[in-house]
Amino acid sequence: MSNENPRALRDAFGAFLTGITVVTAFDSNNNLLGFTANSFSSVSLEPPLLLVSLAKTSRNYKAFTTASGFAVNILAEDQKEISQVFAMPVADRFAAVKWATGPQGSPVLDEVAAWFDCSMHQVIEAGDHAILIGKVEVFKNGFVNGLGYVRGAYFTPALEEKAMSVITSGTDVVVSAVIERQGEILLVRNEAGDLELPHKSVTTGNGASVQIIALLEETKLQASVGFIYSVYADSDHNKQHIVYHCSAAGGQPSLGQFHILNEQTFTQIRTRPVAEMLKRLRVESLVGDYGIYFGNQKSGEIRQVKLGT
Repeated sequence: MSNENPRALRDAFGAFLTGITVVTAFDSNNNLLGFTANSFSSVSLEPPLLLVSLAKTSRNYKAFTTASGFAVNILAEDQKEISQVFAMPVADRFAAVKWATGPQGSPVLDEVAAWFDCSMHQVIEAGDHAILIGKVEVFKNGFVNGLGYVRGAYFTPALEEKAMSVITSGTDVVVSAVIERQGEILLVRNEAGDLELPHKSVTTGNGASVQIIALLEETKLQASVGFIYSVYADSDHNKQHIVYHCSAAGGQPSLGQFHILNEQTFTQIRTRPVAEMLKRLRVESLVGDYGIYFGNQKSGEIRQVKLGT
């Protein structure tokens, strides 16, 4: 209940589901500027206004707050890597993207869900941030879904919709996580002592993306959701499984431990679909060419997936 813990407050703010934008501009010397932001909102239709917020600790704070305008680029759901590039201290963030100068004069990115080229309407200081209010001079709607973000993790609506569309009515849905770190996978032991993936049941009112994020929080790891890795039905137990591929950085897991994917590990996994899935992962991770499995516990098909989607 206290607001004395900034990290706890930040986590609580993170419960609000947002999209991801990249805010761009030119400084007074015509140098490219850009940063990732999910603090974006429409403000007014007449006049057409929007806002984003920028931390006062940003190295580009002065340049953005004194700029004559800026652009907001709403990232498409296959542009996760762009979000990450513009969130890190990369020397040339624009080297990894295709862009052009917009009609109003700010950089706009290619193939985004939408972009808004704005003149600067007002800058308001607000605590440790500044609120940049832009007047939309020109915009373009890309008519594709945006990249989602909630509780520190990305999600893509189209993949979840595709996964949920193949679920048979009346079956229980189980969400599992393939959490990978430096070539090892987090596994837990069940009551029989066998290894299995961390998992949660999908409850009424909570989608798969909500449950996978809750599952990652339970592990206490610095982990993020990547992409759906497998969707399969287990007709023997009347369950539908949705498995997400996730990446973990530091931290000790509060449940289970990380295992190398070798024969010793596979002999301790009694669930055949999970064993076969992880054997596939061992091969795919070597070449970086991943696929989504659709089928049942016995057979199915693998469709190629591009990382970041």
